[in-house]
Amino acid sequence: QVQLVESGGGLVQPGGSLRLSCAASGFLVSRYSMSWHRQAPGKERESVVGITRYGISTNYADSVKGRFTISRDNAKNTVYLQMNSLKPEDTAVYYCRWDSQSFWGQGTQVTVSS
Repeated sequence: QVQLVESGGGLVQPGGSLRLSCAASGFLVSRYSMSWHRQAPGKERESVVGITRYGISTNYADSVKGRFTISRDNAKNTVYLQMNSLKPEDTAVYYCRWDSQSFWGQGTQVTVSS
């Protein structure tokens, strides 16, 4: 059974960091491109960053460049999103996606607030 389970979200102060995890089952993340997306209240879902099957990060959103990093642990079959220097405007539900199947996880809430 294919599953994507995100975790690691929470409440963090501006300037803080979080690392999101996307644990996959039913397929190998090392064989496919994956991506992170987010949806803020009242806004459309937007792409944050992707990672190719070769482990190369792609298409960082301008708003997160230099602050967010995508990575992958093939042994754990997990994709990560390291988020540093968080801003209130990063507040959103974050989703990972198996791109070729347009298969989404359930999302994890990130709230950046003092």
